[in-house]
Amino acid sequence: MTISIDTNVIAALWNDEDPFNAVAVKMLGHARTQGKLVVPAPVYSELMAGPLRDEAALDSFFSVTDIAVEWTVGEEIWREAGRVYRGYVQRGNSSGGQLPRRILTDFLIGAHAMSRDYALLTFDRRLYAAAFPKLKILAD
Repeated sequence: MTISIDTNVIAALWNDEDPFNAVAVKMLGHARTQGKLVVPAPVYSELMAGPLRDEAALDSFFSVTDIAVEWTVGEEIWREAGRVYRGYVQRGNSSGGQLPRRILTDFLIGAHAMSRDYALLTFDRRLYAAAFPKLKILAD
């Protein structure tokens, strides 16, 4: 099995003060025993916004942890992310804007995992289960 990792899991792993840090360590340890670990390009890009995270640090982290970065996010993934994101925005508009604000990157991450038949390791089970009902989600 291949497991795609959401940004929130790695961000929690890197922050010892994050309340989800210990959970992230445990989740990643367990996921490592289940199969190959990957991140899609949008996760890499989001992680660059973190403190003290430049390309060299990210490349080193992914190399040391043997987590592959999948740089190619093809047309199928972009289209699926757009369709699901459109549905999310429409639901928000019809509910008076009551849904939490999400960005397109969340939907690219989900579309990447779903399109490639990967499991997704995330703290956002609710979002991904609603947006991608067929996606296998691994969460705390």
